[in-house]
Amino acid sequence: MDAGAAAGPRTRIASDWLTPLELSLLGAIWGASFLFMRVAAPDFGAVPLVEMRLGLGALVLLPFLWRARGSFPRAMWPKLALIGAINSALPFVLFAWAARHAPAGIGAITNSMAVLFTVLVGFLFFGERIGTRSAVALVAGFAGVLVLAAGKTAGASIGWAVAAGTLAAFLYGIGANLVRRQLTGLPPAAVAAATLSCAALLVLPLAIAQWPRQAIPAASWLSAAALGVLCTGIAFVMFYRLIQRIGSARAVGVTYLVPLFGVAWAWMLLGEPLTWSMAVAGALILGSVALSQRKAG
Repeated sequence: MDAGAAAGPRTRIASDWLTPLELSLLGAIWGASFLFMRVAAPDFGAVPLVEMRLGLGALVLLPFLWRARGSFPRAMWPKLALIGAINSALPFVLFAWAARHAPAGIGAITNSMAVLFTVLVGFLFFGERIGTRSAVALVAGFAGVLVLAAGKTAGASIGWAVAAGTLAAFLYGIGANLVRRQLTGLPPAAVAAATLSCAALLVLPLAIAQWPRQAIPAASWLSAAALGVLCTGIAFVMFYRLIQRIGSARAVGVTYLVPLFGVAWAWMLLGEPLTWSMAVAGALILGSVALSQRKAG
């Protein structure tokens, strides 16, 4: 038998089990990011924690930027800085703020709205068509947000935290459209390194001004390090590898796993309660995302 012919089926078989494994691992890592924010944000504060996340994530990805440095002329950097602010700095701060005021699962659930907001922003600002299925998905997703915002955890309202997470997801939707239209043809990992680096520089002055004066516990330092190195730097590398191998349409399936893992980690490791409003909202939002991603046929 020809060696190349034999290698083909082996590669496909490996992909059959490797892809679901990597998607699950990435969903677990990104789900854990909300756990790490919940642990570290009260001690660091939202802005200093985000500076740690951006800086460490950028350091992990810098080799990709260095390799592709010829593709990033000086005139492109203001655009990269703007996208870095919209797609990283601002949503990261909003999620970190939400983590100080609501369970980790709340941020993980609202994060899933990014897929729907990408469609909505394309329709509102870039003239893209929006079909009946996507419109129904948006309505269901927003209904889920309203259910989540109306809920309470341990008797406390979480409406503002839900609003912050939803705004962060909307910014992700804007960022995704900008990246797709302004940075096409560039190596994705290098783009991530460039935008994270710009975002880290933008946030740095405010992070220095708000740096906590009290001693920070070791658990919060470890959580901040994991948030930057694992959940931002390494996770971005994994995500872009998946896109290269299976395409963006399949890779975005990780969106369905992030809130499931986010809620599960917070329940198992932090003892955060699972409420009916979270369950109903999660079902509505995840169902709407699944509906929006289905191909017509």
